[in-house]
Amino acid sequence: MSDQIKFIVDNLNKEPFRKNYNLITFDSLEPMQLLQVLNDVLAEIDPKQVVDIREEMPEQTTKRMLSLLGILKYKPPGNATDMSTFRQGLVIGSKPVIYPVLHWLLQRTNELKKRAYLARFLIKLEVPSEFLQDETVADTNKQYEELMEAFKTLHKECEQLKTSGFSTAEIRRDISAMEEEKDQLIKRVERLKKRVETVQNHQRMLKIARQLRVEKEREEFLAQQKQEQKNQLFHAVQRLQRVQNQLKSMRHAAADAKPESLMKRLEEEIKFNSYMVTEKFPKELESKKKELHFLQKVVSEPAMGHSDLLELESKINEINTQINQLIEKKMMRNEPIEGKLSLYRQQASIISRKKEAKAEELQEAKEKLANLEREVSVKTNQTREFDGTEVLKGDEFKRYVSKLRSKSTVFKKKHQIIAEFKAEFGLLQRTEELLKQRHENIQHQLVKKLNSLVSEKKSALAPVIKELRQLRQKCQELTQECDEKKSQYDSCAAGLESNRSKLEQEVRGLREECLQEESRYHYTNCMIKNLEIQLRRATDEMKAYVSSDQQEKRKAIREQYTKNIAEQENLGKKLREKQKAVRESHGPNMKQAKMWRDFEQLMECKKQCFLKQQSQTPMGQVIQEGGEDRLVL
Repeated sequence: MSDQIKFIVDNLNKEPFRKNYNLITFDSLEPMQLLQVLNDVLAEIDPKQVVDIREEMPEQTTKRMLSLLGILKYKPPGNATDMSTFRQGLVIGSKPVIYPVLHWLLQRTNELKKRAYLARFLIKLEVPSEFLQDETVADTNKQYEELMEAFKTLHKECEQLKTSGFSTAEIRRDISAMEEEKDQLIKRVERLKKRVETVQNHQRMLKIARQLRVEKEREEFLAQQKQEQKNQLFHAVQRLQRVQNQLKSMRHAAADAKPESLMKRLEEEIKFNSYMVTEKFPKELESKKKELHFLQKVVSEPAMGHSDLLELESKINEINTQINQLIEKKMMRNEPIEGKLSLYRQQASIISRKKEAKAEELQEAKEKLANLEREVSVKTNQTREFDGTEVLKGDEFKRYVSKLRSKSTVFKKKHQIIAEFKAEFGLLQRTEELLKQRHENIQHQLVKKLNSLVSEKKSALAPVIKELRQLRQKCQELTQECDEKKSQYDSCAAGLESNRSKLEQEVRGLREECLQEESRYHYTNCMIKNLEIQLRRATDEMKAYVSSDQQEKRKAIREQYTKNIAEQENLGKKLREKQKAVRESHGPNMKQAKMWRDFEQLMECKKQCFLKQQSQTPMGQVIQEGGEDRLVL
């Protein structure tokens, strides 16, 4: 499980996630944060999954993740009962469920990206058979399947072209060259045929030559196959040796595999690598760049003669004399602060040189160790081949390793002492050179004065140096105590964080149960109140029905319903009588209505005739109407 978490953390800290987790911070993530990490990994595989799960319902999140995992063909461990456990664990963000999913996704991210991309176009839609009875739906489904097959073939061709590494221009050039070679070969074959036709039994000889060519090709193919098998055998042997070396190193590391030693080893490696990356390599790179710039400058300049070299030497001598004069002036000044700074600068330079020397020694030792391991593997293989003896194992190997470790520690100490002596020797040699140069250029009186000043400075710096030594020792003790307290704090914080997450989950579950019980309690109270009201109404009804008082009986619901029923029956009786009267008078009424409609039509006809006659009579004519004369204007 720890290897799985380490693999997940390492991959999440790389591109494109860049989470900056360690084992403790990742293991202390809350369920919602862990689900967000899983969603980020799924979003890297399928960009459609870019969602903030805080803005999404848990059911939707689970459904979306399960559908994508189904498309990616993820199989959770276990049987059908574990599938329900897997779904529940995915909903609540359980670590035993999400850690294997993350491990599986991060192992094959590129493959899953391709699968998710293809799933958008290759997931077949299941159309029910009753819908396929329709011709339009059937034709559309058939066209959809044909397009899917066409996409498969095109995608395969595209992948083959991507992996082939040929361009269209190169292919065209190759085709043209092959066509030219073909033409030349055809001409050559025709010339040879003409020559061979004059020879006796040329058909039999051509047949034998053809068989010879086939056998030669077969021989070349078998030789090539044999060489490939030799190469495969050689690679397999090398792979076996590497695996054996890895197994030995892992067994050796497992012999003292304690968390403290592993953490200490990792911290040392991290410090060494950070020093190499941040200090040593940039300095070397800068020096190489300067050297390259200087060499380019030298190359770009024209060739120098003997006179030019003499002129440069004279300039160098002048600059050296100026430097010496400036040093003398600086020494003549009485600047105690600059003296202190020079002392600290000198110590810092010594420490930096020691650090660089140690880094180079460590790098050389690593390279030497790698070379020795390779030589050991070669020697062990040779001994196994010649006399069949095995290397040391078990307790003998451990004793041999312990001896080597003791010798290596002694060697390191001696080498360190030698390096310190070399550094001090170089410093003293440089100091001697400077003093000799100053002695040649400075007068005796000045030397006495400088000696008195140096003695005064030494006497003044002596208590400061003593105090500094005490403070350094105290600083080392405090840093050690701080590291111990920090490790205790980290372990305690990790334990408290895990306990807090467990307690939060328990509190969340208890709150949900409390809310459910409260809703159930309120629902039960409402039902009880409804039942009490119904029971009260039933008791009131019984009292009113049993009571001897007529007014109370009238208040009863049964009496009211009986009264309403009687009223409705009387109303229905009246309506039936009215319906009977309407049926009896329907015929005469319809006849009378018909007579009125006929009368209305007759009157309308007379009106139209009158209007027509009036429009035809000239103005000022007298007409008779109803036995009377009337003037039409």
